[in-house]
Amino acid sequence: MTEIKVPIIGYMNSPYREKFGIPRQPNLVQVESYIEMLEPYNDLLAFEGIGEFSHLWLIWQFHDNKNQQDSTKFRPQVRPPRLGGNQKIGVFATRSMYRPAPMGLSVVQLKEVKKVGKSVRVYVTGSDLLNGTPIIDIKPYIQYSDAVLNAQSGYAQDEPARIPVIWTENAEQQKQDLIQCKKLDHRIVNELEQVLSLDPRPAYQNDPERIYKMNFAHFDVSFCVGEDHMTIIEIVEL
Repeated sequence: MTEIKVPIIGYMNSPYREKFGIPRQPNLVQVESYIEMLEPYNDLLAFEGIGEFSHLWLIWQFHDNKNQQDSTKFRPQVRPPRLGGNQKIGVFATRSMYRPAPMGLSVVQLKEVKKVGKSVRVYVTGSDLLNGTPIIDIKPYIQYSDAVLNAQSGYAQDEPARIPVIWTENAEQQKQDLIQCKKLDHRIVNELEQVLSLDPRPAYQNDPERIYKMNFAHFDVSFCVGEDHMTIIEIVEL
């Protein structure tokens, strides 16, 4: 069997600094991120005309998968989080990272492409990519052919439910102090609340007494989850 080698054209710069907390699909949270293009792909001529498209397909590599299966040992079934992490289903019926080719596909909204010093950056929103994710390719999203309005999506037909996010008095004060010192802005706060509203915990964990920690942007965030809301306990700069 012939193997095909593909180049890495850039790397994602994202507020998601660890896998815990990343939305399980793109566009559930409108985070802002950008792709830092590598040579020789950091040429603005390569992006001529891209501004006429509102959305892009990103093809990328699962690069931080510590349990990536041996390519010679095929595992036909996985346990998708959407099904509670307990039910097995065929790997090709999922978007699991544990698959024969560690490749991902995400639709994102294009903001702009611009030159920053010697770098070319592609700014997008709605990404579900870990910081440092290698980008394999960028393609325009074509509305009339890529959007299938009556498509059936099996066990993932509906968008996941969201829960309210509240701040403890201590966390609220920490947030205001960070904003006042210009170390935190309202955009990051809004993105953080969107992420937490999706409840990033594994589906099989439901302990209201447990305190979770998540690294988001340049902050360490502690939170707990009650029956009908999410509580941010602490936010500190890393």
